[in-house]
Amino acid sequence: MASFKSEFPTLLTERLRLREASMDDRDDFHALISRPEVTRFSNWVDAPKTAQIERSLRWMIKIYPKGKGCSWIIEDRGSGRLLGAIRFNSIDRHARCAELGYELHPSAWGKGLMSEAARAVVRCGFDDFSLNRIEAWTLPGNTASDRVLEKAGFQYEGTLRQKARFKEAFHDFRMFGCLADDRQN
Repeated sequence: MASFKSEFPTLLTERLRLREASMDDRDDFHALISRPEVTRFSNWVDAPKTAQIERSLRWMIKIYPKGKGCSWIIEDRGSGRLLGAIRFNSIDRHARCAELGYELHPSAWGKGLMSEAARAVVRCGFDDFSLNRIEAWTLPGNTASDRVLEKAGFQYEGTLRQKARFKEAFHDFRMFGCLADDRQN
């Protein structure tokens, strides 16, 4: 597995720059995560306070140097505008497995941008971090996120009933997985 003490892996795609998060992202990230349509199908709290966003950003900044994950801010490559975030929320180095999570601003929905970002992160996970498996979950009804994962080479593997509790309810997780051996090139 790649050393996590090396330089942060900035990723470039045709339209996007995926870069390291910083505390300078606080206001734009807070505006993104405060949108109910962005967090509707996630475990983010509704209407997060600035202190919660700051804690989340500090965590996003620290997980790569600690070797526990990797978090990117998604920017429009031309304008530099923050469009979202994508992360390996956790990496199990022994199992060579990671969990993927992401958010995207509604103004960028339906343009293939999250699929583009996810493909770049999956490629980084397999090529640079030597992962064998990347997994992600969606909530039932989040068909747009299901499509993002499928376009990035993930396969639906089944539903874990009432896997988690957040936002005052139990939630089923639709599980998706992508293996190094079956990814799309």
